[in-house]
Amino acid sequence: MIGPYCRALVASILLLAAAPLLADQAAADQPKLTARPQGLLSGGLTLTALDEKDAFAFSQAAIGRTLGDFVLLDREGQPVELSRYRGKPLLVNFMYTACFQVCPTTTRNLQKALQSTVGVMGADRFNVISIGFNQPFDSPAALKDFSRQYGIDLPNWNFLSPAPAIVDQLTAHFGFRFVATAAGFDHLNQVTMVNAEGKIVRQVYGEKFTAEDLAEPLKLLITGSAIPSEMGTLREIMARVRIICSVYDPQTGRYRTDYSLYFMFAGFLTFAGFMIYLSINFWRNRRRDAPKAP
Repeated sequence: MIGPYCRALVASILLLAAAPLLADQAAADQPKLTARPQGLLSGGLTLTALDEKDAFAFSQAAIGRTLGDFVLLDREGQPVELSRYRGKPLLVNFMYTACFQVCPTTTRNLQKALQSTVGVMGADRFNVISIGFNQPFDSPAALKDFSRQYGIDLPNWNFLSPAPAIVDQLTAHFGFRFVATAAGFDHLNQVTMVNAEGKIVRQVYGEKFTAEDLAEPLKLLITGSAIPSEMGTLREIMARVRIICSVYDPQTGRYRTDYSLYFMFAGFLTFAGFMIYLSINFWRNRRRDAPKAP
């Protein structure tokens, strides 16, 4: 009689002991919303004044805005209007070149995710820009050195430098907040997704970005955008079908073709063709059986 009660007691103790570990694991799996630089503080100094909850709400409030008509400088010092990126989905993130912890990590993780995405969707399908918000230090030359140092060489990824006078307006427009600290900047870890019409549609948070985080929303933006006039309609439709039928496999970290979607498309086309055939036959029979005028 004692055996079952003992086993139940032991199981309860083990469950209670495991609960904190499970909670810690769940917390570790959550995306790290805010970048908090370390290394230059001592004692009980407060690192940041950034309110994470308020910053998140501020970031979410940017969803639905249309891309502002800002002009920035690229790595060669040439002016670039943000409006020129309309027509394709756009990813935007903010960083600063003096960061030696979070920004390089976030940039490398973003690059890893995008390399796989570019391989499947094509570099000509969307654009990426990183904006240096620490002015005047994030100059075109500094951004050029940063991108070279970390090997950012994707053809659709540009680094842009805003004038100091527009930094506050520009960052607020994208819902990005940052606070200067003794160790650098405390800021949101976010990538802003903009659709082909230039409207902010999503904020993605964290230091670690996977192809799954970015590719699935990108697929919807790419396939939902208008077909470019320079693209052959049939060729473009087939390319979009291929993109839709590519799914991210988290086990391998690669994309694979989901052939079930091809069968679904084939089934739909067969059904549509059969219905058209029936409609034509019904129309012909109706015309044949209609009484002729004397």
